[in-house]
Amino acid sequence: MSRFNSSYYQRFYGKDGAHDAERIHHLATAVHHISAWWGLSISSVFDIGAGMGMWRDWYRTNHPDVALRSIDVSEHACETWGHECRNIAEWRPRGKYDLVICHSVLQYLTNEECEDAIANIAATTRYVLYLELPTKWDFENVVDETGTDLQVYQRSAVWYRKRLGEHFRQVGAGLWTPLNGLPMFELEAGR
Repeated sequence: MSRFNSSYYQRFYGKDGAHDAERIHHLATAVHHISAWWGLSISSVFDIGAGMGMWRDWYRTNHPDVALRSIDVSEHACETWGHECRNIAEWRPRGKYDLVICHSVLQYLTNEECEDAIANIAATTRYVLYLELPTKWDFENVVDETGTDLQVYQRSAVWYRKRLGEHFRQVGAGLWTPLNGLPMFELEAGR
């Protein structure tokens, strides 16, 4: 997709954008350690829409023994940062991964593509999904418009939760676990 070219990454990543290596460092540390709190030893990670590869870089630096796979639809991102060029709405990997990361991806997809992507993500998530996904309310109340791409589909949380709830339980802070997956205390997991 030519939309996700070098200009896109220059505008929306780094200190003035929505994501930078320091913020991803804190986020990846938190996700990895909460997984350990739940008794998980993350040995495989699948990063969807990997962009500049900041999650992959964090894992390579901090947990080099973890098997990593990263995909992106951007030819620029794949050529520059070494990902497989794949579209999660159209392609489902074989096997499952302990941690699946889907960071700022689904809002770029049509409703049908998004539903297909969620089904493909569910099929590949063994234990934990980290999902960052701004909703319509977020765009109206939280998102910094100067550092965020606004040319996306703005859907309600209800829309997303309905579709995600067919496969996952929300456990807070962007984390989801497959239904019948990790045992959780009642107040740790959403219904």
